[in-house]
Amino acid sequence: MTQQIELYDTTLRDGTQAENFNLSVEDKIRITIALDKLGIDYIEGGWPGSNPLSVEYFNKMQSVKLKHAKLAAFGSTRHFKNSPENDPNLQALLAAKTPVITIFGKSWDIHVHDALRIELEDNLQIIRDTLSYLRPHVEHLFYDAEHFFDGFKNNREYALLTLENAVEGGAETLILCDTNGGTLPHELPAIINSVKNHFADLGKTVELGIHAHNDSESAVANSLLAIAETKVEQVQGTINGFGERCGNANLTSIIPALVFKMGIECEVRKHIDRLYSTSRYVNELANLPHDRYQPYVGQSAFAHKGGIHVSAVKQNPLTYEHIPPDKVGNIRRILISDQSGRSNILHKAKQWNLKISSDDPVISTIISELKELENLGYQYEGAEASFELLMRRALGLQRNYFKFETFRVMNHKYRMDKPTLTEATIRLFVGGNEVHTAAMGDGPVNALDKAIRKALTRFYPCLEKIELTDYKVRVLSGERGTQARVRVLVESKDNHSSWGTVGVSVNIIEASWQALVDSINYKLLKEEKEK
Repeated sequence: MTQQIELYDTTLRDGTQAENFNLSVEDKIRITIALDKLGIDYIEGGWPGSNPLSVEYFNKMQSVKLKHAKLAAFGSTRHFKNSPENDPNLQALLAAKTPVITIFGKSWDIHVHDALRIELEDNLQIIRDTLSYLRPHVEHLFYDAEHFFDGFKNNREYALLTLENAVEGGAETLILCDTNGGTLPHELPAIINSVKNHFADLGKTVELGIHAHNDSESAVANSLLAIAETKVEQVQGTINGFGERCGNANLTSIIPALVFKMGIECEVRKHIDRLYSTSRYVNELANLPHDRYQPYVGQSAFAHKGGIHVSAVKQNPLTYEHIPPDKVGNIRRILISDQSGRSNILHKAKQWNLKISSDDPVISTIISELKELENLGYQYEGAEASFELLMRRALGLQRNYFKFETFRVMNHKYRMDKPTLTEATIRLFVGGNEVHTAAMGDGPVNALDKAIRKALTRFYPCLEKIELTDYKVRVLSGERGTQARVRVLVESKDNHSSWGTVGVSVNIIEASWQALVDSINYKLLKEEKEK
C-alpha cells in the first residue's frame, strides 16, 4: 500500500514569527487561498488568543470557502489557574470556529519547572483537561508536543507521559516538535520509533507527525527521515522555510521530494506545478526578496551557465537536472541562450488562451523584452496581469483604451501640524476626446488613482468597480541611496477577482503610475473578454 502523508502548513502562524516577515489580514487570506489551490491539507491560520490580527483573520475566513484544505486555529494548553471553561485562550480557539484546533503543550521537564513554574503532574493535568474539553467541539484535534526531542533526551519517561495524557484527552495526531532545531538526522528515527514502540506496548495505535525547526540546517532532512524511516502520518512546515530564528522545515523542498523521489501520496501531487508560483507569491505579499538559490523554486535552481553544463543540458537535461523544472512550475534557464523561459511563455499563452506555436518568432521577442525588463528590476510573480498585457502587446492583441499625455503630482505642506495636501493632474485622450482632470488624494498614489478614474469612468463605467487593495514598494538596490530604483506592486480587485500589476523606476511616482495604468488596462481587458 502506498504511503500517504498529511501536509500541514504553518506559514501564517510560525512563518510570521520570522524577522521582517509581516502580513496584513488580507495578505493572510490571499495566501490561505493559494495554499488551498496548491492542495495543502491543513492551514494553520494563527493563534486567535494572542492578537487582534488573528481574531480578525479567523472572523473573515468564516465567509471564505476552501476547496480542499481545512483551517486550523493554534493555541496553548489552559493556564494552570483557569478551568477550561474559563480559559480565555481556549474560548478564543472555539470562537474561531475552525474545523481543526492544534494545541501545544510542554514535553520538556525543564520548561514545566522554569517556564510554567508548576509541578510535573500539574502539566500532565492541563494537557489532558485542555484536550478533553476541546474534543467534542472540533472535527480534528492535534497535539503539538513542544520541545519533544529535547524533553525525550532529558527525561524520557516524562516526555512519553505527556504524550499518553494527550492521547487520553482525545488528540488524534501527536506532532513531535524539534522546537529548538538542535536534533540531528541520525538521532531522530530512533526517538520516533521509541514513541511508536511505547504505545504499541500499551496496546494503542497513535498517529504521529513531525514539526522540525532549522537551527542545525536539518529541518528538511529530519522531516523526510521521519516520513521515510518511521512512517509518520503528518509533516508540518512553512512555505520557503520562514519561521523564528533560522526558520521551519521548508515545505517547498519537502513536497517535491515526497512526490518525485519518495512516491508518497498527497493531494499536492495533483497541483505541484503551482509550487513555484506559490513560493514566489508568499514572498511578494511579505515584501521580501526571493532566494534565487533555493532548491526547486529558486530562480537559479535550474539555471545553467556556459561550458560543459550548457552543452550537456541541451542534449539531455537529465545530465545536470535532478527533476524537470516544469514539474514544480519553474523553468530551465540557459543563461547565455535566448531559449530561457520559452516553455514558461507557452504555458502562460495556453493559460490565457493566446494562440502561439512553439516555433513562433514572437516568443523570442517576448523573451527578449522580458529579459530587458527583468534587468531593470521587473518581477511578474505577483503581477501576472502586467505580464499578460506584455504578451498581448507583443502579439498585437492589446487594444489602446486610452492614450496618455502627461501627469503632475503636487504635495503641499503648508503647516507642520496639518496633513500634506496632495493633488494629481493628468491629461490623456480617449478616442478623439481630450481629457484633462485633477483630483485630491491621501498621498500621491491615491491622488493619481483618483485622477485616472475620474478621467476614464465616463467612457468606461466598469472602472467604478475597481478597488486598490494593496500597495507595496521595494527598493531594488540600496547602493545609490535615495537614487535607487524601486519596484511597486499594486493589488486590485473588482466584484469577481483580484489581480496584481507592477511598475519600476527610480521615481516612485512613475513606478506607481505604471502599475496603476496596467491595473486599469487589465480591468478593461477583462470586461472585453467577458462580453
